Amino acid sequence: MAATRILSIIGRKNAGKTTLTVALAAEFARKGRKVMAIKHASHPADIDREGTDSYRLYHEGKAERVLLATPRQRVIIEKSPDDTDPVTLARRYFQGADMVLVEGFHTAPIPKIEVYRKETGNPPIFSPTAADTERWVAIVTDDDGFKAHCPVLHFRDTMWLQLLANIAWEKALEI
Repeated sequence: MAATRILSIIGRKNAGKTTLTVALAAEFARKGRKVMAIKHASHPADIDREGTDSYRLYHEGKAERVLLATPRQRVIIEKSPDDTDPVTLARRYFQGADMVLVEGFHTAPIPKIEVYRKETGNPPIFSPTAADTERWVAIVTDDDGFKAHCPVLHFRDTMWLQLLANIAWEKALEI
């Protein structure tokens, strides 16, 4: 069995992280790869509403885990004391994945692709003086003048997504 690869998509608020993660996932799936994703959120998930059976099992019944099983989906609601690193999460929940795309976790020690949009007015996360610059796989940007030691792809480039998917596959961490 081939190793699972993991890669993080990072960027500032409204930079387009989810849009890029969706596009990369679709590109990997188009190539026949089994893709799974982890979304890092700073807010509680809004899937377990008060009054539902799952809510009651989890909160009133003090169940450590609740699995919602529907005809086409499975959702696990689990008590966890803190954020777990994405590699541990991928190993625990995503057996059999070819690629795990992680949105967020910008401080995790895994390869990263940053989405940097100059038009948002926020600076990039990437800094050429940071200690972990070797973890940057690529930066996708709308800034024609942006320079970095890693590949810098522009949204207007022809075939940028296919090129990015190839680079990402090669540079992703095998776990």
